Amino acid sequence: MYKEKLQDLKRHNLYRRIRDRDTSQGRLIEIDGRELLNFSSNDYLGLSRNDELIRAVKEAVQRYGFSAGASRLLSGGSPLHGELEEMIASYKGSEGAIVFNSGYSANIGAVPALTSEDFTIFSDEQNHASLIDGCRLSKAEKLIYRHNDISHLKSLMRECKGSKGMIITESVFSMHGDIANIPEIFKLCKQEGMLLYIDDAHGTGVLGKGRGVLEYFGLKAEDFIVLMGTLSKAIGSIGGYIAAAGDIIDYLINRARSLIYSTALPVTDVAASIASLNYIKRHPEIIAALRGNITRLGKGLSAIGMKTGDRGTPIFPVMLESSEKALTVAKQLFDKGVYAPAIRPPTVKDPMLRLSVTAGHDEEDIEILLKALRSIQK
Repeated sequence: MYKEKLQDLKRHNLYRRIRDRDTSQGRLIEIDGRELLNFSSNDYLGLSRNDELIRAVKEAVQRYGFSAGASRLLSGGSPLHGELEEMIASYKGSEGAIVFNSGYSANIGAVPALTSEDFTIFSDEQNHASLIDGCRLSKAEKLIYRHNDISHLKSLMRECKGSKGMIITESVFSMHGDIANIPEIFKLCKQEGMLLYIDDAHGTGVLGKGRGVLEYFGLKAEDFIVLMGTLSKAIGSIGGYIAAAGDIIDYLINRARSLIYSTALPVTDVAASIASLNYIKRHPEIIAALRGNITRLGKGLSAIGMKTGDRGTPIFPVMLESSEKALTVAKQLFDKGVYAPAIRPPTVKDPMLRLSVTAGHDEEDIEILLKALRSIQK
């Protein structure tokens, strides 16, 4: 049965295989013996192999060992876990925070825990798979609004007037890189007494001065806002978190199944995240470097006729007419020394390349990418 299903995926150009790199994460990686310029990473600030993070990991493993050995509610935690949570809460301007093993784990744990049969969830149609799965696990009614369409969202809310509600959106949408209209959604939630659940995975370390989407829009964390984020993208480590009011955090500790029933993050990962947040605070120029590269790549793509939009984020979608075309273009880039894999359904509705730029790229790297894209267009 599964052989037939795999053959069907291959026929439709939807078959995937894992291609592990032979080097550390960074602007240059090696795959299948080829050195490649990497334009596929979420390591937006280039911190995954930062010397300070590596030193912190070494010190943590020498003191605490590696495996946590148990969940946080048993004996899996360490003083560093609590220190990281305090740092995240301060960084996000929230009363408290709780760390999960990944962003996926945070979403599938928090969304069902914070909702119930008498809730209605309003979810953007382009939300990440982990948010979709979190909604599926919830017992709440689920309504999907058109992507970033506030008018459609309002019309759905009018139909459910009077019920408890939660609006769920990404801040920076992970595949297309556009930013949600958080100010308008913020107003709606405040007016209607609903929870606002923001997946800030691709906004943290990127938007504003690095603190994420609320800082970017000049908003403050309030009791009705639940901020989810990851430590695996701009922070350069691994893990997820929820930052929110103290009673929400306490409730998640008691009800979020993916937290309660998972062995805690190894202390090495926690130490890396602490070191990263400290580094970002001391080195605002790294975010300025990312911002410069975002502008540089955006202008360059526009100059060669690729209309990716002025999003102001590190993610640049290059839309293509078919999965076959996406695979072909990705292969052509690979042959020219650029790594940018094809993104195909069901990850996205329409096939594309997802180019992502980081603070670690330089002008020459971006020019090499643009030159490769220009030659493919001919």
